[in-house]
Amino acid sequence: MTDYSNLRVERQDGRATVTVTRPDKLNALNAATVAELDAAFRELEADSQVRGVIITGEGTKAFVAGADIGELAKMGPITGIDVSRQGSDAFRRLERMGKPVIAAVNGYALGGGMELALACHLRIASENARFGLPEVKLGIIPGYGGTVRLPRIVGRGRALEMILTGEMITAARAQEIGLANRVVPHDQLIAEAEKLLDTILKNGPVALRFALDAVDRSLETGIEEGLGLESHLFGLLASTEDMKEGMAAFLEKRPANFAGR
Repeated sequence: MTDYSNLRVERQDGRATVTVTRPDKLNALNAATVAELDAAFRELEADSQVRGVIITGEGTKAFVAGADIGELAKMGPITGIDVSRQGSDAFRRLERMGKPVIAAVNGYALGGGMELALACHLRIASENARFGLPEVKLGIIPGYGGTVRLPRIVGRGRALEMILTGEMITAARAQEIGLANRVVPHDQLIAEAEKLLDTILKNGPVALRFALDAVDRSLETGIEEGLGLESHLFGLLASTEDMKEGMAAFLEKRPANFAGR
């Protein structure tokens, strides 16, 4: 397991918790932290013992409060593309990991931090969480997938309001518009994220991976292509040991013991 300077990665009971550990900088994403996140996502994707992931930030103030403005201020046109692609590629890797990922948003999720949360499959927010994409206030736009993922989650109009105003919204408003799946008291955040992930991980691992793949790909295609892929994956699951175990367990009125194959 890799040692990271700006992250802490903990494993327990099939879960991995990735914590961004730069609380003195409100866990802002500099280039080194983005590179470490990318490395951690690669490592967790390859780790068969890890079946689900929780992403959070160190401390009580911030999940991830944006990117490192000092670094961004030095960008030129070519380096700007490189910066954007570095974050976009890392977050896409997280999104396509094939394992359920929950963002436990413990404070400010701004700019790149909100984009990290958007790349997670589910978002649980503490009551003091705040979400925003303030990039236009700096003369730029979201560069780690915010303009792509936010409209898919909350709809075009609500996404444009957040992107064009650059204003923050509360956790309650985030839940109201579908950005946050749940809002919980701050001291219950990690426990609730673990509880939700454990509920998910009781289900068939191959089925979870295929469900994530079907939803992700259907958002990129037309309805006919999406339905075709769903049928294909549905059929493939009929060849798995997990399907046979799941069906047998239901008929025998007992918990399923999935093997992930």
